[in-house]
Amino acid sequence: MVPLPDLVGNTLVSTQHGVVTRRQALALVSRHTLYRLVDTGRWSSPARGVFVTHNGPLTPTQRDWVTLLAAPPGSVLGGLTALAHDGFDVFRHVDDPPVVVAPMGASRNQHDDVDLHWSTYLDERDVHPLRTPLRTRPARSVVDAASWEPDERRARAIVLAAAQRGVVAARTLREALTRRGACRHRALIVESYLDAAGGIQSVPERDFDRIRVKVGLPAPDRQSPVKRPDGRYYLDVWWQRLNLAVEVHGIPHMRVEGWDRDLLRLNEISIRGPRTLVFSSYAIRRLSGTVEDQLRRMTAG
Repeated sequence: MVPLPDLVGNTLVSTQHGVVTRRQALALVSRHTLYRLVDTGRWSSPARGVFVTHNGPLTPTQRDWVTLLAAPPGSVLGGLTALAHDGFDVFRHVDDPPVVVAPMGASRNQHDDVDLHWSTYLDERDVHPLRTPLRTRPARSVVDAASWEPDERRARAIVLAAAQRGVVAARTLREALTRRGACRHRALIVESYLDAAGGIQSVPERDFDRIRVKVGLPAPDRQSPVKRPDGRYYLDVWWQRLNLAVEVHGIPHMRVEGWDRDLLRLNEISIRGPRTLVFSSYAIRRLSGTVEDQLRRMTAG
């Protein structure tokens, strides 16, 4: 890294991991020196008007800084990129372009390595004014990341994992979603943070009962939400005559992406052994065809 002329300049470069705008660079060196540093390969310029004080590969953090500084004024990091800077990088892949949220109406910048979104809601309720790099707060980041996901299972996994790891609380997710307005997967996000909260309202009793009636099963001997010592909620459904029990989990274990598939696979084993079926609340709400099929096969004959 090229030595810079003053303490203020060095502090600035340090906090931005050696990434500066043209205006910031010209506060440190002359225009002639700046372009000599680039021309001789000692500094690099990976985006128009943005400079890095070395010529090697960019670190993930430097890549985020370059993208943010090249973005339209008022932009912030968002979604999974913002969450990575808050210590939650479970779902972000190395090759994913940095996510930036720009003010509505801003023109698209000329930097190609960016996943750019626009928003009219970028005040201090959703953007922390002091954290660097400037980014959306965790609750807004989770809501955005989930709403931008094409795959609803992955969207749900993001919400649940963030809540499980203490990145966000259900209350802050609800508030962020209210400010966010209309978005993809809105109902699913609500269901997911209710599941994460573990409230009795998250257990889909009515949804399961509709499936039960469709299968032709009688009313169960017992159907009530139960909280177990590990904090998970279950809907215990028991038919004594049929020797059949059903449990609906409101909160998954940490492998949230594969949790629904795991539970359904366990059911396949139970069909041939102990007469207990286990479903996720997601499966009851959104995979009702599979739930109905497994109930029918469990009670066949």
